[in-house]
Amino acid sequence: LDVGASGTTARFLSAAAALADGPVTLDGSPRMRQRPIAELAEALRELGAQVEILGEAGCPPLRVTGAGAGGLRGGEALVDASRSSQFVSALLLAAPCAARGAKLRLRHGALVSRPFVDLTLQVMRAFGATPQWCADEGAGESANGSADAEHQQEGGEAALRVPPTGYRGARFAVEPDAQAAVYAFAAAAISGGSATALGLPGHSAQADLGVLGALQEMGCEVKRRRRSIRLRGPRNGKLRGIEVDGNAWPDAVLALAVAALFAEGPTTIRGIAHLRLKESDRLAALETELRRLGADARAGADHLHIAPAPSLRGADLHTYDDHRMAMSLALAGLRISGVRICNPGCVAKTWPGFFEALESW
Repeated sequence: LDVGASGTTARFLSAAAALADGPVTLDGSPRMRQRPIAELAEALRELGAQVEILGEAGCPPLRVTGAGAGGLRGGEALVDASRSSQFVSALLLAAPCAARGAKLRLRHGALVSRPFVDLTLQVMRAFGATPQWCADEGAGESANGSADAEHQQEGGEAALRVPPTGYRGARFAVEPDAQAAVYAFAAAAISGGSATALGLPGHSAQADLGVLGALQEMGCEVKRRRRSIRLRGPRNGKLRGIEVDGNAWPDAVLALAVAALFAEGPTTIRGIAHLRLKESDRLAALETELRRLGADARAGADHLHIAPAPSLRGADLHTYDDHRMAMSLALAGLRISGVRICNPGCVAKTWPGFFEALESW
């Protein structure tokens, strides 16, 4: 299986591959061969799969073989989710098909981007699975040494129990993509206009909608309805700089960082160390490209600080073959003349018509 540049595909299918009746090899783009998967591989082994990492430094390619003629034995596995929630979601999706079900314990109780796991649980339940958060009675592990000690679960929710229910067919309404809607919302914030995402429920559990709270704090108005969400930029046209934790919505951080260019006062986004492990090192990339526009941008180990400049300038902006870098940086062109996006075609990964949409806005 060629997963291309999609980390979600690589991780989810690695777990699903254990259910196949023969070995499955997964590989991807050069950047995919730099993205971690060892934590998932180790947990799959604990559940009975054979996993051989063929790449370097715990990265793809990898070969997965289920137990016997295909399947997972199940049981208990310790999962290091300090770098990606996708390791947990991948195991959860396969666990109802394990012979004995599974209990997934979080190493040090750490879990980045928990809303994505909660969304996974919501979808699983719609198809008949019964996963539940539970206490990790035998943990006895200190949070010291966790790569993300700031984002640990409460003591009573340090593990997930998944009975061997399998799945059943069901009718399921797939919501519009909140990750795509973020760019329209950020465009409205930057330009002082408004954007409405139709069909996106105001109560949606999609993680990236967490950025709406940050945009509200910057001065935007948000109205959530049963079947739509509307954002209006500040009526006085002025955004405010803020300090915010972006751990739960890492993909939306990029659009927020570009909006911060046009705020009065600096913005600091914290809890985002895992941005370095995405399609590009997004922390380093944002620092570099925002500086090209004239801003004072500084990336730390787990944060990004953006101090707007009195005057911003157009520039050729590099995208690092990263779709979200391209879409986010393009928003700067709403207020800055002379912005040119290099390799705009990388948006085809998730939104081939993005630039046509942006033009229509």
